Amino acid sequence: MVARIIELAVYRAQRTLANREVAEKAALAKERASFHFWAGASGKRYVHHIYSLRECPALPAANYVLVRRHEDSRAEALAIGRVTHEADTLNLAEIRQRGAELAADEVHVHLLAPSNKISKLIEFDLRTAQAQTELNVASAGSNRLH
Repeated sequence: MVARIIELAVYRAQRTLANREVAEKAALAKERASFHFWAGASGKRYVHHIYSLRECPALPAANYVLVRRHEDSRAEALAIGRVTHEADTLNLAEIRQRGAELAADEVHVHLLAPSNKISKLIEFDLRTAQAQTELNVASAGSNRLH
């Protein structure tokens, strides 16, 4: 009888450990999914944290990409910019207003620029890449018409 109780206790402990491991892996996968890398025209990649437009917290000065997420999970960049207010709440208000104007549903935020100068360079790099992509799409479309 005692051996059976010990077996049951060991089984429950193993099951609890397995459930915890599954939960930790799911949380890690979710956390990884909450980041997106945007590539600039220079080829540099910038990691951005993903927030829904409604759940985005107040932010310090940062670069951002306003995004519309399509049903096929594709992220479409609608606008690229940066906020520079000293008040975090003003930065959030600016992002939410611009996002609402564009019908964005996500904001991707890059917080790793060490200075205002680097933040400007990142914004330029990302915007240039977006413009190049738009030109390529437009040119491919016009080639099909001829």
